[in-house]
Amino acid sequence: MDAFDALADGTRRRMLLELAITPRTAGQLADAEPTSRPGISRHLRVLRESGLVDVTATGRNRVYSLAPHGLTPVRELLQRLTGPPIPEQRLAALELEVRRTSRERRGATEQEESA
Repeated sequence: MDAFDALADGTRRRMLLELAITPRTAGQLADAEPTSRPGISRHLRVLRESGLVDVTATGRNRVYSLAPHGLTPVRELLQRLTGPPIPEQRLAALELEVRRTSRERRGATEQEESA
């Protein structure tokens, strides 16, 4: 399963949002969801297999954490869909041009009214 399939489920998205705040155990994640503990375990398996979650054994507990590198395909798709960001200096140049044009139009309107 890839990241897109894993993200298609609302429960898994909520779990990822929780893991983005801090690593948690399956029990902690289950406490925040109406899903059964076995259901949470299945969701965690999908998230692990898709590369979105890492797991670390700490004694008897398994602690799950967000694996940001797993979101790379999603980021790349969003980048392609939205295009590159506009550089700040281009926005400043556009603002300057808009102000200049507005000033020129106001001046032309005032000349027409006075004539």
